[in-house]
Amino acid sequence: MTARLAKTLSSIVVATMTVGCSGYYEIPIETPIRPKLDVSAFQRVLVAGFIAGGTEDVDGNLETTRLLRSQLRTKSEMRVIDSDVLPLMDVATESRATSGTPADSSAAVPGVIREDEDLEPYEHLFADVEYWKRIGEEYQQPLIVTGTVMFAPQARSGIVQRDQEVYDSFGRRRVVPVRTYMERKGFVLKPRFVFIDGRTGTVLHSENFREEVLYNANQTSPALSSYFELMDRLIPSFLSTLSSQTIKGSRVLLQ
Repeated sequence: MTARLAKTLSSIVVATMTVGCSGYYEIPIETPIRPKLDVSAFQRVLVAGFIAGGTEDVDGNLETTRLLRSQLRTKSEMRVIDSDVLPLMDVATESRATSGTPADSSAAVPGVIREDEDLEPYEHLFADVEYWKRIGEEYQQPLIVTGTVMFAPQARSGIVQRDQEVYDSFGRRRVVPVRTYMERKGFVLKPRFVFIDGRTGTVLHSENFREEVLYNANQTSPALSSYFELMDRLIPSFLSTLSSQTIKGSRVLLQ
């Protein structure tokens, strides 16, 4: 059977199906997605706080803690614990100084976090089982959510393709792709969420995310607005770690 004959026959079949069907209807469907972490053993969740940096325009520790608590109150079956946000940078610095780490290494801990490398001296805090176990005992052994948040400005330049409207001599409109050199600026958000068992102080799961937004050089956007825009993108992924989510769609059936 030649390709042309096969194409003709398939067209006849489609046409016959279309004539034989009096119409079609759309059926909504939902696809459940299982959570990445089993939290059935926990009745409470504590968003403890974050080690954050990148820019002083947004308090990544405070804003992320508030936002996640708000989301969990409405979209989680666990009770969200209201408490003061933990000063984790101070805790990490103190524990490093008292853990026998050489003084010169302790002095290298940056007081202000600007780059990703500045987070490394604080990473040991999440493996401090005794500290998190004490926090768990204080709040009746909840699931503890903590981690790092890097929210920083960024700039990028290069060739960008965009659509441009053009009109011919007869006034007919068409859209053509145009490649231009542009300088853009915006923000990048890189959180790492760490989930800790408040009963044992051990890490159950951790996950890294990255989102960015870029604007034209002549466009300005407040840092806080960009932060919330980027967090909105990754909140569903954060929630899917703790609870089952449903993807909604539809399927078309012929009658």
